[in-house]
Amino acid sequence: MIKKYQLGTYLDEIYSSFPEAQQRPMIGITANYADGDAMIRSVYYRQIVKAGGTPVIIPPVADHQVIINMLDRIDGLVFTGGADYSPLWSNEEPLKELGHVNPERDLPELLLTRLAYNRQIPILGTCRGMQTIALALGGRLTQDIKTPLKHVQDAVREEPTHSINIRENSVLFDLYGEKTYVNSFHHQAVAECGDKFRVTATAPDGIVEAIESSEQKAIIGVQWHPEWLEEEGLKLFQWLIHRSAEFSKAKDIHHRILTFDSHCDTPMFFPQGIHFEQRDPRILYDLHKMSDGRQDAVTMVAYIPQHPKPGEIPENMTPKQYADSIFDQISAIVKRENAYVSIAKTPHDLYLNKAQGRKSIMLGIENGLAIENDIANVEHFARRGITYITLCHNGDNDICDSARGTGTHNGVSAFGEQVIHEMNRLGVMVDLSHGAEKSFYDALEISKTPIVCSHSNCKALCDVPRNLTDDQLRALAARGGVAQTTMYHGFLRKETEATILDAMAHLEHAINVMGIDHVGVGTDFDGDGGIVGMADASEMINFTIQLLRRKFSEEDIEKIWGGNWLRVMQAVKDQAEVTF
Repeated sequence: MIKKYQLGTYLDEIYSSFPEAQQRPMIGITANYADGDAMIRSVYYRQIVKAGGTPVIIPPVADHQVIINMLDRIDGLVFTGGADYSPLWSNEEPLKELGHVNPERDLPELLLTRLAYNRQIPILGTCRGMQTIALALGGRLTQDIKTPLKHVQDAVREEPTHSINIRENSVLFDLYGEKTYVNSFHHQAVAECGDKFRVTATAPDGIVEAIESSEQKAIIGVQWHPEWLEEEGLKLFQWLIHRSAEFSKAKDIHHRILTFDSHCDTPMFFPQGIHFEQRDPRILYDLHKMSDGRQDAVTMVAYIPQHPKPGEIPENMTPKQYADSIFDQISAIVKRENAYVSIAKTPHDLYLNKAQGRKSIMLGIENGLAIENDIANVEHFARRGITYITLCHNGDNDICDSARGTGTHNGVSAFGEQVIHEMNRLGVMVDLSHGAEKSFYDALEISKTPIVCSHSNCKALCDVPRNLTDDQLRALAARGGVAQTTMYHGFLRKETEATILDAMAHLEHAINVMGIDHVGVGTDFDGDGGIVGMADASEMINFTIQLLRRKFSEEDIEKIWGGNWLRVMQAVKDQAEVTF
């Protein structure tokens, strides 16, 4: 019996154990187009298989419906080599040295790059592929390089023909060290990589040989062809498979758990004609970005500035009226886009919306100025569905002293005590982000329910007035409350640019002090929040990837991504005397 021609013997091997196959990340490979055929060289898919991935071919189709449906099903992406790019994509006229262009590929791959980038999909670009990702994301190409170094080799493709110098603190340096040898088949090159990338390798003549993301995304472009370089080239494909496997696992977790952001200020932009259903560069939260980041829910606050700048609040509006106008606009958005988003008032609402495929918005108030020294307004806003009130902002008000105030009341005022009791009665959470330390401890004693800090970091790591001391963190946990790590750069570090790694450091410090049951995420997006690696809602899944790298369990990730916050919310509502 010749096994080779007995189908049953192959099937018997597959059927002999369960599961039939281990899950592998699915890697899309862009196809070349020539003479009416879409095709790829076998070396691409063989390297992906050898690295542990599952290859699928991405044809050159410019239909965005097709592109997006493909992207929803892959975990990583390889942009392959091929013909020149038309310089018209860069508003340049073609030089006589321009080679063959391939318009069938250009638009599909440029669209594919931008949409994959939005979704945080790991990307490897080779030769033309590096030029693709650079051009699509703000870079510029040289139509024809003119240097003494030979960049179009006559040697076989498996033979490296020139060296490259690799910069430290790069993925390539970790894989290859400071120098390696590559094959070369190009006359176009990346002239400028744009601000989303940094150059991490150059040829001896200065030609850009590799770029990597400057935003901590899993994106690498190389000017050579690693698919031909066997074990040396395999290193890059193994990197891609590793990052794609991380991404795939994070996607699976986001599918199973509820991901909730306790604080963002997006509504402050709604009076400027923002459309939440459109991808708008002016805001960090919209339906597109929430979908890209696989984010389920967010609390949008009516932010009431302590000292409004001209035009920040309509001159004819009081703080209460302004807060009501914000909630009116949120309600209008939800009514208009009710198939995709809904207002949630309880944890049950959140889980129901997720099950039905809708995003959720919860409502909150940042700065008790909106109460306008009238206790009846607490119930007014509770009836509107708010889940918490941040008692103050950057200045003392009638309720309490601020961390950046002058100590007007020496903590919570007599009126503030009434407000807290009323919030307890109505099932509204008491938020002490921005509160002075004395206000914090007063509220902790006054409130009959756990208090929260919707967007606060650790003073031990960044000594600014509104961050929480370790003693505050311990006291908050002892009373059952939560502190939500925020992505506001000035609360993460005082010097140099903050990144997602700083946010993780603050989260881990809070966990070490408080325990895993008292932490969460409150980005403060659109309230000047946003850092490298967590720049907007589309990058929320990156936070989960960082948690996975630190070996947090799915149970703990669920707690961090809203489980702890919702436990407190439910406890506050359970102890309320009145519900709406």
